Amino acid sequence: MGYFNYDGKIYKNGTDLISINSRGLRFGDGLFETMKSSNNIFQFADDHFERLWKGMNVLQFKIPVHLTAKGLQQQIQELLNRNGHNSIARIRLTVFRGDGGLYDNINHLPHYLIQTWPLPDDTGKWLSNGLLLGIYNDVKKSCDILSNHKHNNFLPYAMAALHAKKQKWNDAILLNNQGRICDTTVANIFLIKENVIYTPSLGEGCIAGVMRKNLLQQFSKDKLPFVEGEITIENLEDADEVFLSNSIHNIRWVQSVGDKKYDNKYTQKIFSSFHSTIS
Repeated sequence: MGYFNYDGKIYKNGTDLISINSRGLRFGDGLFETMKSSNNIFQFADDHFERLWKGMNVLQFKIPVHLTAKGLQQQIQELLNRNGHNSIARIRLTVFRGDGGLYDNINHLPHYLIQTWPLPDDTGKWLSNGLLLGIYNDVKKSCDILSNHKHNNFLPYAMAALHAKKQKWNDAILLNNQGRICDTTVANIFLIKENVIYTPSLGEGCIAGVMRKNLLQQFSKDKLPFVEGEITIENLEDADEVFLSNSIHNIRWVQSVGDKKYDNKYTQKIFSSFHSTIS
């Protein structure tokens, strides 16, 4: 029997707590962070909580003084210990508003839910078999003040993931409302062409990924040429290599998108250099 944390108290999995009038349930009115813990050390914790706090401000939450990043980390650690997830674990922290309709005079204090799951020991290691991807066209990602945040209205990604599963892809690429490359259901996307690294800018509607942020910082330190900007489907088809990044798997190379095949030599070098900084 596993456990979860709801508003600072630990409950057994299966305990019913969320109200049927929850704005989080009704409208997706909230945010979430997915983090990784390795041997009880949170990776890039400051970046995750900085993004969460920015998102809560954008969504106009009233953040109480007692709700702090340090306090939440302590509660996450307690839950990891209770669940016995002390090796490598995935952590999901969900923040959402309470009960109410769209125009009700409600308070804007955040409720929160913490969950943890064990991860395989090889999570984050180099993937010898590349990912098989495709492009999802049915729903486009908007470019607005919410686009860079991991808000709970995650339908474009959920629908793309369902499509990927039907197509037997490992992941699906989402396009923005201009028809350009945005990100994938679970990761930011990078292209390599003639040893220059390209990734969609935040203005293109992609999630402001924590791993993406740290990779770009590492590219600057290593003096690797990179460009944040607009990426078209034609750019994707013309690329030499493609890889994905997120906080759970770090870097994973893409073997193919549709019929297009990619190499991974430069991606392996990037992986080795970056992995040495977080090991």
